[in-house]
Amino acid sequence: MLTGVHVLLIGGDARQLEVIRKLAELDATVTVVGFDGLQQPPEGATPAQLGEELFDNADAVILPAVGTEDDGTVTAVFTDRQLKLTGEMIGRLPKHSKVYTGMAKSYLRQLCENHGIALVELFDRDDVAIYNSIPTAEGAIMMAIQHTDITLHGSSCTVLGLGRTGLTLARTLQGLGAKVKAGVRRPEHYARAWEMGFEPFYVKQLQHHVGNIDLLFNTIPTMIVTAQIIAHMPSRAVIIDLASKPGGTDFRYAEKRGMKALLAPGLPGIVAPKTAGRIMAECLGRLILEDHSQRGNGL
Repeated sequence: MLTGVHVLLIGGDARQLEVIRKLAELDATVTVVGFDGLQQPPEGATPAQLGEELFDNADAVILPAVGTEDDGTVTAVFTDRQLKLTGEMIGRLPKHSKVYTGMAKSYLRQLCENHGIALVELFDRDDVAIYNSIPTAEGAIMMAIQHTDITLHGSSCTVLGLGRTGLTLARTLQGLGAKVKAGVRRPEHYARAWEMGFEPFYVKQLQHHVGNIDLLFNTIPTMIVTAQIIAHMPSRAVIIDLASKPGGTDFRYAEKRGMKALLAPGLPGIVAPKTAGRIMAECLGRLILEDHSQRGNGL
């Protein structure tokens, strides 16, 4: 249980409602900022306005999936107020406190580093990323169905990257009857793709494997679907880029060719916020509980 643990949760979207619910179940003291647009505050939480004093006794600070923008702005869909995280706020945290977010930009990393506060990025964890790959794959398939005039069954699909998301997506497409090619960079991923019945190839040979495909899904967060690659693709093909912004596709050239190219990061929070929120909530509850237990044992 998290009895006596004070958690400060700032901003976010529907996923944070699941996090609040889980922390309240664990008996944490939860203060929330950025939820004044709701008809009533989340059950088990105390609403507050953002101020430096809130950080004085916080054992954990929870920020949205993307912690802050480059100017410190914190996204909050349930308020019209602008929320901004500053160095003065982080500087008032107890030294044992930790800041939790999905992924951090350089601004947040620098703030925490400057003040000696531990920063935990949940999306870097294998468990969270693997669980999140399920709604990501479902969202990608939803987009594919919406933006094509063919069935996925029998279609020719290419998945670039067989990491945590790519593997789940490729397997799901295969289960729907698609013919799946897998672009990989490592020999062990090539072997795994072959073992699973995909048609593997190395991404350095991508240009030779896009001439007759219907859908291309990219999960690699570097510029890989270049103008040269797009020039070799049929104009009917649809590109769905799941990599974090700005993605790995030359969207300008795709538009010039009249092709559909869609950047779709953050699908879990869009297509399945309740499930995505539960994934974050379970992980956060476990991590904060571990920290609390260690402090209680004097570790």
